[in-house]
Amino acid sequence: MTFKLAHKAFRNKTFSRPELNRDHFGRTVNYLRLSVTDRCNLRCCYCMPPSGISKCSHDEVLRYEEMMQVSRAAVSLGIEKIRITGGEPLVRKGLLSFLQRLNSLPGLSEITLTTNGLLLAEMASEIKAADVNRLNVSLDSLQPETYAGITRGGNLKKVLAGLDAAERVGLGLKLNMVVMRGINDREICEFAALSVTRPWSVRFIEYMPTIREKAWRNRVLPGSEIIKSLQQKYSLTPLEATRLCGPAKPYRIDGAVGTIGIITPMSDHFCGSCNRIRVTSTGMVKSCLLSEGAFDLKPALAKGYDTVRSALSDVIEGKSYRHNFHDNQRSFQMSSIGG
Repeated sequence: MTFKLAHKAFRNKTFSRPELNRDHFGRTVNYLRLSVTDRCNLRCCYCMPPSGISKCSHDEVLRYEEMMQVSRAAVSLGIEKIRITGGEPLVRKGLLSFLQRLNSLPGLSEITLTTNGLLLAEMASEIKAADVNRLNVSLDSLQPETYAGITRGGNLKKVLAGLDAAERVGLGLKLNMVVMRGINDREICEFAALSVTRPWSVRFIEYMPTIREKAWRNRVLPGSEIIKSLQQKYSLTPLEATRLCGPAKPYRIDGAVGTIGIITPMSDHFCGSCNRIRVTSTGMVKSCLLSEGAFDLKPALAKGYDTVRSALSDVIEGKSYRHNFHDNQRSFQMSSIGG
């Protein structure tokens, strides 16, 4: 059945109002990505233009008290996992105490944190003490010059020191590599090798042209080609995704301690199993990273918990069937959404 026919069948089917965290297509939404800041100490080429982005004012960004209210309402609706994102979340003051407060929410089973790793060496112990379950570290090259080029000035030594510190204190680690043809694609097997002797999850993400650079299509390396590159060196065993996991298709290199994963937003969308909503640092809630629409939670926050809960419930219920990024020529800065 083609996508259009399948979508029409879904729309024509009668659904009762979904219970709590189920949308109209029967998907369970149990995962919230919460951005605590739009600010970042890097300027990655796929995330923002060379000049950076216009920073939100202090008054525009949600206070931690407001984020707690959003989180509490989300958990009451069946959200079990919250990932803290940015920008770079570690640059926001007061983050560690906020993480500790999140851990007090009954029903929340997992808190994870996405970071570029630059501040990780000095903060790993405190992050562990805040009972964060796992870190997702964005790392697109193991070559200092390539890394500096992608991040526009980042220091690879600091990130590697941060990974060592995180491992020493017992934090679980996932590495996220955005694969770009002609830039870092020769490092795919080198990254995968990190999962052989370490209990890390190494994830390869298709390049998404969020800022619509010229000739962006030349940079996209489909997930199928990433798999072929890996299979030239390794034997891979497919794994079953866990209930709270993100969109990665997981594999294990035979004999490896850790795992690898492939994320394919461009060549093979995973919308049918999407279990996420997102809230930006300014209080805009989105049911899809790539959707144009967003709901402003600030008026609901001013009215109180019940209104926030109702607004989040409506967003969950109204999730679209799939994204239309290929048909949409708009651009956006990933850091402003908390990609």
